[in-house]
Amino acid sequence: MLNREEAYVLVKKYLKDEDNINYSLAAEAIMKELARRLERDENLWGLTGLLHNIDYEYTAGEPEKRGVLSSQLLEGLLPDMGVNAIKSNNYTQTDHIPTTSIDKSLIAVDATVGFIIAVAKSTPSKKIVGVDFKTLIEKFNDKNFAARYNRNRIAMCTHVGMDLKVFLAICLKTLHDMSDEIGL
Repeated sequence: MLNREEAYVLVKKYLKDEDNINYSLAAEAIMKELARRLERDENLWGLTGLLHNIDYEYTAGEPEKRGVLSSQLLEGLLPDMGVNAIKSNNYTQTDHIPTTSIDKSLIAVDATVGFIIAVAKSTPSKKIVGVDFKTLIEKFNDKNFAARYNRNRIAMCTHVGMDLKVFLAICLKTLHDMSDEIGL
């Protein structure tokens, strides 16, 4: 299995846009926190979050390939559980159905990171630290706000035994704690 430094080299190799790199770092941090709380392998979950988007810039016009290309690149470098979670992240475009807690968690985390960033950009400060939990919940309940972030994907956290509000609070706190690192 790749170590964290090797995984980050791959991220930098395949992702050139700094926002995409920061998105991956955010997903890594939240996945590690969820693994800690769910008593799962923090290293594997973190690497899966970090690497889940490495094909993003290559598959922008071909959504059916998203996750499939990443999984091909990571075959033999990441345990099958992580590779399968990355494939499952794009289950609406592929035939890979999410079944495990890491699959479902990655789906929820991926959508939530984007959603929280959208909420942050709607605040006067344009920063994650400008987002409080009340605002996050209000925006989540406003189906017209950031509609591209599917609330059902975010709610997939409930399929791993997490209350939606608890999950959102964990994600928000994790992103608050790393806001300087990811430039938000």
